[in-house]
This record gives sequence, structure tokens and C-alpha cells, in this order.
Amino acid sequence: MRPHSSAIRFRRRALNMSLRTLSAKTGIHRSHLSRVERGLAGLGDKNIEKVADVLGVTPNDITHQE
Repeated sequence: MRPHSSAIRFRRRALNMSLRTLSAKTGIHRSHLSRVERGLAGLGDKNIEKVADVLGVTPNDITHQE
């Protein structure tokens, strides 16, 4: 699965959640999450699941469907 950067950023902002908070809740470094949101880095399946869980969405909601 490839993360959809704008979907992650949109949902995080809709929850009024900072990157720092998302990082603390997922265990993924804040700078990496920033790169993911800018489309410069990806996430593995397990990390996509962690992010989706914290954001209260399904992994399909924050990934590109191929």
C-alpha cells in the first residue's frame, strides 16, 4: 500500500492533531511523517495501519488504490 499524503494531512488536521501527537501515538518519527505528508516518503503496511487507527479511518481511506 502506498500512503496518500493529502488524505493523511487532511484527516490529521480535521482532528486538530499535530504531527508531534501523531508521532507519539504511532511511534513513527515526526520528520518521517512530515515527509510522508509531503509525498516524499512512504510507509510500510504496518505503519499505514497504525496511522489509520490513530486517525480513526481504514487503511484504504489513506492509501492509493492500485
